[in-house]
Amino acid sequence: MARFAVSGPGRCHNEQVGFNRQMAPSTFSSSAATLADLPPLTALPVPPDLPALPVRLPAPEPGWVENTDVIVVGSGVAGLTAALHLREAGLHVTVVTKVNIDDGSTRWAQGGIAAVLDPLDTPSAHALDTITAGVGLCDPAAVDVLVTEGPTRVRELMRWGAEFDRYPDGSLMLTREGGHHANRIVHAGGDATGAEVQRALHAAVHRDPWIRLVEHALVLDLLTDATGRACGLTLHVLGEGTEDGVGAILARAVVLATGGMGQIYASTTNPTVSTGDGVALALRAGAAVTDLEFVQFHPTALFGPSFGDQQPLVSEALRGEGAYLVDGDGTRFMVGRHELAELAPRDVVAKGIFRQLRARGDDHVYLDARHVPDLARRFPTITASCLAAGIDPTAGLIPVAPAAHYASGGVRTDLRGRTSIPGLYACGEAACTGVHGANRLASNSLLEGLVFARRIAVDVAADLPPQADPATGDRPEGFVVDAAIRHPLQRAMTANAGVLRSAESLARGSRALVELGGTRSVPRTDTWEASNLLTVASALLAAATRREETRGCHWREDFPDASDDWRGHLLAAVHTDGRLTEEWAATA
Repeated sequence: MARFAVSGPGRCHNEQVGFNRQMAPSTFSSSAATLADLPPLTALPVPPDLPALPVRLPAPEPGWVENTDVIVVGSGVAGLTAALHLREAGLHVTVVTKVNIDDGSTRWAQGGIAAVLDPLDTPSAHALDTITAGVGLCDPAAVDVLVTEGPTRVRELMRWGAEFDRYPDGSLMLTREGGHHANRIVHAGGDATGAEVQRALHAAVHRDPWIRLVEHALVLDLLTDATGRACGLTLHVLGEGTEDGVGAILARAVVLATGGMGQIYASTTNPTVSTGDGVALALRAGAAVTDLEFVQFHPTALFGPSFGDQQPLVSEALRGEGAYLVDGDGTRFMVGRHELAELAPRDVVAKGIFRQLRARGDDHVYLDARHVPDLARRFPTITASCLAAGIDPTAGLIPVAPAAHYASGGVRTDLRGRTSIPGLYACGEAACTGVHGANRLASNSLLEGLVFARRIAVDVAADLPPQADPATGDRPEGFVVDAAIRHPLQRAMTANAGVLRSAESLARGSRALVELGGTRSVPRTDTWEASNLLTVASALLAAATRREETRGCHWREDFPDASDDWRGHLLAAVHTDGRLTEEWAATA
């Protein structure tokens, strides 16, 4: 592909001379690892019957090409934080986002950000809660990074303009959520923390004329140079360039911050844009992904038949303020199942709800928040969602049920956000840094995005090579599947690879994906998305089938106990022939 600069897509700020500031010296933990420091891999036999997966998304040749220093894909907390720190290093940054800048998952986060900001709290206590929730699979070095650097990143976010709830004396109003043994959650607007974080980061990005924003852009495939280093990507931008809108952005580094993949399920709190695009792109490029079997189901999504593709979240913070779960008879069923009852880690609460539903034959339980003081004022988002569904939470019970919420796994990275492909980085929900293990601790997700986004910026700025041209030569054949598979795929994944799993159900899910993956269609936005969903769903099914134990978010009815034999991580990649391959990395 020839390299040349043209007027590219999307909205561009006024061009000005870029800043020439250098990144401040790193204060990273001395235990920072590279991928080479991670455990050795053991190849596993070919996974169970799964569909052939695309190794490239077919698309017209790029009708435009432009250059930048770093591409950041995604405009949530991780992506925008990375962009701001990269700009502090004096780099030109292009942020690519799928719809509008505010349409990702960040703005839907209700509960808050976990960080040690109380003098009576300690990073070691936060680390212990995180590792306990992760059920033996957290990387202690990654957790140490999170809890020690987290408070600085939260204070930095406040300097960028985020306004968190405070007491009349000006001190931060800290609260608890599930799995925490201390009040360490900062929040905004009661239950609108994500919206405030997104607002502040959005404003900070727009103040910088050298951060270029490209909206309504779906990334397609990674570009690599002759040495295999990432050097850009192809993308489709609605209404830009040629009629088909396909172009290429060349860069010296690529950062994936594309969020989650909740849309592989029929019931999810994720927005409709969360189709696993970054993880699927990484798999097609040959990067390793890991821990995909650990999908966290939020215990309390608002239950109702009319919410479409995204169910409203009923934040854990509400339980932190005293709301409790009851069944249809009004019985508190979590008491006695865990020392923290309704504030147990999310996997424990979700399993408790499902056990109760299965025992009673119900499809939802209830959250009783009628006794929470100033409910409507303190939790306006939840109150509005309930009222829109015809429920008054101050006078009646809130119907809730678990829904797919957060992917603890993703593209495998080291402690500086580097993936197995040089020049390709990942952060936020699209990444697996080792922080979450088998189950994410509540309110660690926004914190992880803040912490590891800055680490990526430091690493990129320290050693950024000149721009290289994409490798030429034959490209593998690609294909896309019919967009009509989306809803059948979601139903199959929910029925067979949701909270409850077994060898039998996972085999049914695999057969369903083989059938759905046999369709072929023409390249366009909805078929590209459907192909991404098929890719990440297949990788998840393979890992869930392989892991014969119950641990954290992964619940196998036929293997109800955790096993030391499974203290490790399953890594997946897509071979050049479209086969999914797996490797095993045992923990030390």
